[in-house]
Amino acid sequence: MSQTLHIAKNLASRYPWVAKPFLVSAPMRVMSGPALAVAVSGAGGLGFIGPGLKTQDTLADLQEASSLISKSNLLSTAFSTISDSADRPLPIGIGFQLWNDDVEVAAKAVKEFKPCAAWLFAPRDGQKDLDSWSLEIRTASPQTQIWIQIGTLAEARELIRSSELPDVIVVQGAEAGGHGRARDSLGLMSLLPEVADAIEGTQIPLFAAGGIADGRGVAAALSLGASGAVMGTRFLAASEARISRGYQREVVRADDAAVSTVRTLLYNHLRGTFGWPEEYSPRTIINKSYLEQQEGVSFEELKKRHDESQKAGDHGWGPEGRLATYAGTSIGLIHEVKDAATIVRDVREGTAKRIAALGD
Repeated sequence: MSQTLHIAKNLASRYPWVAKPFLVSAPMRVMSGPALAVAVSGAGGLGFIGPGLKTQDTLADLQEASSLISKSNLLSTAFSTISDSADRPLPIGIGFQLWNDDVEVAAKAVKEFKPCAAWLFAPRDGQKDLDSWSLEIRTASPQTQIWIQIGTLAEARELIRSSELPDVIVVQGAEAGGHGRARDSLGLMSLLPEVADAIEGTQIPLFAAGGIADGRGVAAALSLGASGAVMGTRFLAASEARISRGYQREVVRADDAAVSTVRTLLYNHLRGTFGWPEEYSPRTIINKSYLEQQEGVSFEELKKRHDESQKAGDHGWGPEGRLATYAGTSIGLIHEVKDAATIVRDVREGTAKRIAALGD
């Protein structure tokens, strides 16, 4: 059996409800809540709940997701071959931001609810943290697969030398929104094939992330060697996203990401978020906060104006706004808000259409 076929069969057995191509909604912090994750999985993808403001939020989110899944009958449908309901993992994943999440609280939540996958990202102490988290999660719930996000070839090489090999590697290109590599980033077109070559023989599936918002991006990712595709920014414009409408409208409005987005820590600091490992920096849509910083306005004054803008509700976002609008370079491909199931269906159909056209 070829390595590609073996990986495909293994993924199908672990995630039997997922249709081809394997589409994933990224665990965006706070914004990827239970409703979005369950909707994506219910549409034949794999939805992830993002990290909360506190690790304790994970318990409440998984409880809500479990309730939604029970009402939808997704669990029994997804794992119909497993007779013992206690052994059925939840058909959604959960994400953890390692540098400021609590591994003991995380393991407790995973043990109680058994999500099918745990996505680990942003360790403060590199591979050492990834190894310890992987061991804790696996001990708490052997049914839960470990997904690890990387953004460089060096990370991939270190990862496959570990005694705690992940079940899935997510390769994030520089196009991604939110927190990605600050300096040593590379576009997905070059990064993913290089990582694929580096891990050849491990039989670990690769998932592509960064700049993917439609079937064209998914088809390209599959051609580069990915087993599936992850979308984050596209799902910011899902009706189930846990997001302010002003933020969502800005994701739909903005385009030309080369000039309308930037990687900067400014918005983290305006929001009072400090402590990210130095190798990470978020991509955001540019607004008045950033432009005024470039003009030399002091941080103290920017903070004052930012906090006043928070009182404006949805008007705090947009070109004249000041609030953080984390988003990736795919913003120019997103033109309307849709429900998650429609997004999954449209991207799936678009991928099939693009692949069929390549055969003509």
